[in-house]
Amino acid sequence: MAPTRSPKLRANAFMARLSKDNVILFALLAFLTLLMSLFILMPLWAMLKKSVQNNDGNFVGLENFATYFSSQSLWQSVGNTFTLGVLVTVIVGVLAFGYAYAITRSCMPFKGLFQVLGSAPILAPSLLPAISLIFLFGNQGIAKEVLGGHSIYGLIGISIGLIFWTFPHALMILTTSLRTSDARLYEAARALNTSPLKTFFMVTLPAAKYGLISTLIVVFTLVVCDFGVPKVIGGNYNVLSTDIFKQVVGQQNFSMGAVTSILLLAPALLAFGVDRWVQKKQKSLFDTRSVAYQPEPNSMRDGICFIYCLMISVAVITVLGMAIYGSMVTFWPWNKALTLNNYNFAEMSTYGWTPFFNSLTLGAWTAIIGTVVIFIGAYCIEKGRAFAPIRQVMQMVSVVPMAVPGMVLGLGYIFYFNDVTNPLNVLYGTMTFLVINTIVHYYTVGHMTALTALKQIPAEVEATAASVNLPQYKLFFKVTVPVCLPAILDIATYLFINALTTTSAVVFLYSTDTIPASVSVLNMDDAGQTGAAAAMAVMIMLSAATAKLMHMVTNKLCEKRTQAWRKR
Repeated sequence: MAPTRSPKLRANAFMARLSKDNVILFALLAFLTLLMSLFILMPLWAMLKKSVQNNDGNFVGLENFATYFSSQSLWQSVGNTFTLGVLVTVIVGVLAFGYAYAITRSCMPFKGLFQVLGSAPILAPSLLPAISLIFLFGNQGIAKEVLGGHSIYGLIGISIGLIFWTFPHALMILTTSLRTSDARLYEAARALNTSPLKTFFMVTLPAAKYGLISTLIVVFTLVVCDFGVPKVIGGNYNVLSTDIFKQVVGQQNFSMGAVTSILLLAPALLAFGVDRWVQKKQKSLFDTRSVAYQPEPNSMRDGICFIYCLMISVAVITVLGMAIYGSMVTFWPWNKALTLNNYNFAEMSTYGWTPFFNSLTLGAWTAIIGTVVIFIGAYCIEKGRAFAPIRQVMQMVSVVPMAVPGMVLGLGYIFYFNDVTNPLNVLYGTMTFLVINTIVHYYTVGHMTALTALKQIPAEVEATAASVNLPQYKLFFKVTVPVCLPAILDIATYLFINALTTTSAVVFLYSTDTIPASVSVLNMDDAGQTGAAAAMAVMIMLSAATAKLMHMVTNKLCEKRTQAWRKR
């Protein structure tokens, strides 16, 4: 009989079989699991638990839900939210599809300029278009007659503001979708004498249908979850996001705030589920044998596309320009002399310039820490050589933040971290707390960007490295990071800009020392300091534009050193 080995010998043999790469991978996955559990799953659990408790913390079952559904005003908020979501989604879907079609399928002049102008609203907080619309169409607006006596405060104002704010998000998805078309399909259509209109419905639209569905889902989710525009210009038109704010801040009724959050979570989860189904159904229509479609000049089509894009670009410039103009008016509307006094925040607000610098600090740390955590996490999940079940679970948890509205996440953070029995309570109210919340809020988009870049690296690279016993961590630094540098820069810029412009997630979490600029805009507008609010919103937009410009320059400089392999 062979001698049995002692537990110590078996443990030593097991450790000998574990490679250094696997030890590092296990440590990183364990760390990632801990972070996701603490900062994603536990806050959501705390929020769900609060919804079945009263304000004293006693279990009341579904009593809060029964109270909620018995209120006619709260039912009205549900109807208003759904109406707003459908209206804005349809309008933005049509407008953005036409704009993306003009950019990708025409030979009109100034396409690059139109691309920049169409994407410009993404650099501004959602509060900016709402403030600009007040200057344009408010009770003392310079063009209030255009609305024919209708008030901008309500459904009209919220819809226009959200159309402006969500348009670039839709444009980015649709532009990408319409660019990947096979020219051979259009050649076949011409050979069969198919009319341009029929070609559009039989070739163009089917090829872009999944991108269009994803666009509609993204826009609908953004609309129903946004807080800034309804808060500034909503008037008496209540929606779920403003109801949460009123319940928590106005009435200190945290239990009903949790109930409203669950209702707001439902449409976001539904939209997320549909989007995941669409992604599974989607198949690539562009392979190695495909020929990229290049539009041919057509004077009538190009002229119509140019006029269409020009009209939308003028609308974008008008909204942004009106915000800048309003920020320089001495006292709207009675003294329209131009001045920079509104930018003297030390006189306009007790916080002075502190919120602006807080936002820059928040953006910088979010970009640095978030990019490192997101990219390393995505690498472990996508390129790890062991622990497949753990990696699959991490992949599922990584997409959860996309389905959680910012206000719901923020409320969950209050319930979980604002508890003296929680050791992490020391984080509450600090800048670190805001950084963690912002990274979690925008985690999924950065994660998906990183996965897309990592999937472009051929599997043969990993196999070759393994065959020559090259440690995976060396491969990561020598090959993966340089190859994926454009995606890494994209993630960092995305996190920085969104940290500057976000309102919904941090509106519950700041302290007097950490108040960000976006919340300061909200507070100044509430105090009637519309000019100063516009000025702070403009500063956010200029900072975001500067960051985007720096990203473009840096990307161009790094391209020659790290992306030469793409050019054959």
